[in-house]
Amino acid sequence: MKKKVIVIGAGISGLATAYWINKSGYDVKVLETNSQAGGAMQSNRENEYLLDLGPNSGLETTPLIKQLVNETGISDEMIYANEAGNKRYILRNNDLHELPTKPIPFIQTKLFSLKGKLRIFGEPFFGKSKDGYYQSISQFVSRRLGQEFLDYAINPFVSGVFAGDPDKLSVKSAFPKLYRLEELYGGLVKGMFKGAKERKRNAEKSKQTAKMFSFKNGMQTLPNAISASLGENVIYNISDIKISKNGIKYKVDYSVNGENISEECDSVLSTVPAYIVSKYFSSFDNNLEKILKDVYHPPVMILYLGYKKEQIKRKLDGFGYLIPTKEKKNYLGAIWSSVIFQNRAPEGDEAFTIFIGGAQAPHLFDSPKEELINNVITEFAHLMKIEGEPKFVRNKFWAKAIPQYNLGYIEIEKYCDQFEENNPGLFISGNFRGGISVGDCVKNSELVYEKIKKYLEA
Repeated sequence: MKKKVIVIGAGISGLATAYWINKSGYDVKVLETNSQAGGAMQSNRENEYLLDLGPNSGLETTPLIKQLVNETGISDEMIYANEAGNKRYILRNNDLHELPTKPIPFIQTKLFSLKGKLRIFGEPFFGKSKDGYYQSISQFVSRRLGQEFLDYAINPFVSGVFAGDPDKLSVKSAFPKLYRLEELYGGLVKGMFKGAKERKRNAEKSKQTAKMFSFKNGMQTLPNAISASLGENVIYNISDIKISKNGIKYKVDYSVNGENISEECDSVLSTVPAYIVSKYFSSFDNNLEKILKDVYHPPVMILYLGYKKEQIKRKLDGFGYLIPTKEKKNYLGAIWSSVIFQNRAPEGDEAFTIFIGGAQAPHLFDSPKEELINNVITEFAHLMKIEGEPKFVRNKFWAKAIPQYNLGYIEIEKYCDQFEENNPGLFISGNFRGGISVGDCVKNSELVYEKIKKYLEA
């Protein structure tokens, strides 16, 4: 009989891993408590506006993404970002400055002072840290590149990617490739040049050069396609999941539409968020809940705004902008959605996605919701030179958004490794292990599949 694996969670991590398992000929079943695929990767269309409620795009950092797209039959749906969206802006002193990516624009930019620029040029002359494992991204960057670069490049970048706090995020866990450049090559500049050869050998691209992608009908297209390829092996609206040991196998009990079901399998993979994992696996490890509850997920609100083009007096010539904490605004930044990808707004309109809250500003949600939204719209409209009220307003609040790889996170990573070693056949995955981005989750899905395959064939 075929070896059987049960995957809990139909987000991109669970579905991609299930896809590789199924492709290799093993029996696989995916259990999902929600009524649809994708987890946080959700897309809706309303009044001709396309809303991505979670990830708004992905970076094609691994060839596995294109492989999934092609093999699930959605290559015609995949789209890449318009070149008009290549520019990124940073807010400084209430003015938007293009983030320079080449030497001459860097020398000319007013985003950084002369002193700040000279400090960046000195990066190759700084040695390695003595305690890299327990070093925040703030400590790492200020040491190598200076305080100004931290304040007006890394701080907003961290807010935009993690909705995180650079004083708390671990450089080793949250930005392992950056940490590795220093550890392996002695510095960032040297590492960028030498590391490029290694990425080329692995058919991977850095996040700086990888192409940004989405789909005509939003990011949920990808998990929907993977789910469709798995057919009846994906079951939705599951409740009351219980996992127990049954000899050398595992037994998974659950309910669906009022029917109680019990299944035996060889391996179980959890891809649900960190704060839910212990709900299923705590009977195997009493300390798991205590360890994983320390994974902080800050609150984040995503605000969608639509305006008529004639209302907007500022030229839309980029991806959008990020806001450093020092600028003291009520939001983290804005994406000019209809500039980046086609089919995001009705003809004659422009669509914007704004991010609010995060690890540095959870207190914003202490204010009444409508008051906060109105304050953000006012600040955004002033900066973008927009006249009149928005034509379209929607919001999505995530009480627990992106997992924070904070200082000491390596202990959580080690504990998960030890849990798998102590409980052969049980595996833990998801965006709190191996990276939070879509590309990281897809890449990690293959690594997890290889671990499961090795166990099944032992």
